Amino acid sequence: MKAKARFLGHPIHQMLVVFPLGLLGTSVVFDLIHHVGGSPEMALVAYWTMAAGVVGGAVAAPFGLADWLAIPRGTRAKTVGALHGTGNVLVLMLFLASWMARREVATEPELVATAAAVGGFAVAGMTAWLGGELVDRLGIGVDEGAHPNAPSSLRQP
Repeated sequence: MKAKARFLGHPIHQMLVVFPLGLLGTSVVFDLIHHVGGSPEMALVAYWTMAAGVVGGAVAAPFGLADWLAIPRGTRAKTVGALHGTGNVLVLMLFLASWMARREVATEPELVATAAAVGGFAVAGMTAWLGGELVDRLGIGVDEGAHPNAPSSLRQP
């Protein structure tokens, strides 16, 4: 099933999700480095990568919703897509809560802020798998004419 929201022949949602996933995961790594080594600079990097990841997730979400709305009712893909989207809302809420908890002193996040981020990252791993299930197993967001020798998406009408 071809994605509804496309740019230059490719699904917008699939192009955008790599940014929040990478940024949010990176923020957790910098948080952990801070807690192990005590570096306030690493906490600050975590703060800003987390902010960028939350914004990126908010930008990617409407394109995913548009694609989900086009999935036929009563299908496994509709259910998997609902779990994927709902889980990603939870991811953004956990990271937003973590980010807000550290606004006063971004260089010294409390463990509860890091715990929220780690929890968000764990849920993101599950929702990433669900996204892969949608694309790789259920064919959502895949061009109907896809095959090893398909022409460039830039040449299609």
